[in-house]
Amino acid sequence: MFDQLSDKLDGVLSGFRSRGVLTEPMIRDGLREVRRVLLEADVNYQVTRDFMKRVEEKALGERVLKAVSPGQQIVKIVHEELTSMLGEKKVALEQSPLPPTVIMMVGLQGSGKTTTAGKIARKMKREMRQTRLVACDVYRPAAVDQLQTLGEQVGIPVYAEPGVTDVVGIAKRALEVARRERDRVVIFDTAGRLQIDEALMDELKQLRAALNPTEILFVADGMTGQEAVTIAQGFNDALDVTGVVLTKMDGDARGGAALSIYGVTGKPIKFLGVGEKLDGLEDFHPERLAGRILQQGDVIGLVEKAQEAFDKEQSQKLERKIMGGGRFDLEDFLTAMRQLQNLGPLENLLKLIPGVNSKMLKNIKVDPNRMKHIEAIILSMTAEERKKPELLNGSRRARIARGSGRPVAEINRLTAQFKDMQKLMKQMKGLQGMMPKMGSMPKLPFGGGGAPFR
Repeated sequence: MFDQLSDKLDGVLSGFRSRGVLTEPMIRDGLREVRRVLLEADVNYQVTRDFMKRVEEKALGERVLKAVSPGQQIVKIVHEELTSMLGEKKVALEQSPLPPTVIMMVGLQGSGKTTTAGKIARKMKREMRQTRLVACDVYRPAAVDQLQTLGEQVGIPVYAEPGVTDVVGIAKRALEVARRERDRVVIFDTAGRLQIDEALMDELKQLRAALNPTEILFVADGMTGQEAVTIAQGFNDALDVTGVVLTKMDGDARGGAALSIYGVTGKPIKFLGVGEKLDGLEDFHPERLAGRILQQGDVIGLVEKAQEAFDKEQSQKLERKIMGGGRFDLEDFLTAMRQLQNLGPLENLLKLIPGVNSKMLKNIKVDPNRMKHIEAIILSMTAEERKKPELLNGSRRARIARGSGRPVAEINRLTAQFKDMQKLMKQMKGLQGMMPKMGSMPKLPFGGGGAPFR
């Protein structure tokens, strides 16, 4: 997310950090580079202009010019103004005081409305809110089927009337069912077009009048850049949307839409779509995203990902086993590894750690298949062999190699690295939960050749 923008900004700001003294000409030259980077990232011209004006006023202030670390002061100013450009603070979904809360999804065809409706439904269910999806896209082929499939995956009901084209009638009847069933949230997936037209807007206005929605969320394709901002303006002028969801932000999006859409429309970004899977939805935190763009990491985001991905009961059970003196075996390792996989691609997690920048990650080659290979090896073992890896003699290793499709050398490497990990578990018990020094950490078996991530 924003890799190109992040790298270029970091390059400019590194020039500020490396200088002990900053003169006014140096600051002006550096800020011109920041302006160029933002415009190249497809940020709206007026938004960029206002941003640079605010940054320049603060950066040329007497306090910065005479600061002990003027470079760090300028980075701090840029972070503050980026946060302001993105919306200043997180804005949560509104909840109706009288259920159900009605959420109306709008946007052009292909922006990801239907998938986003499913993602939000999953989020509502995890928050213990009884939710229903409603299929109001009666034009796109298979739109109703897609929503019903998503509903089955999430495990929530979908209201649909296949073959009926009276969209307002469908919406009214769905709302009656939702009230009768005491649903707390109802999400309406509406039709889109390839471009804004009068017929589309008339239908959406009629739906808005019939539903009186709590939220009207405009779904924008983050890959479209500045065009997404123009489209957002059109929908906002017609419907007065309450928030924005930017999708496909895990792709090659330059960042222009995210950095511009709040400044142009005044409407907060509420979610980011970061993958095709139903768990690929992030709450939008302007301050955290500004930190990630400036390669300052996002520890809170990392912790939240871990809390959502890890099975609390299994984690506590494993912790009690380790701290209680129990033997950490390959079965335990497989459980922990599967929970780690739920966090997503490892390189994305590393970006959330403060101090880890793109230059460092370029030297780390993450093999996405490595964990799958390890899983195949462990699953090819018997239950006894997983509990007692020392039983693995030559013939057993050859059998496991045939079963997993991996070479014997890879099995040898895994068992050797796992032996190091068992020693670490004993150290952790001896330290009563205190983390060992990084120098004493064994090499984890996620990389080839005995090195992590190689």
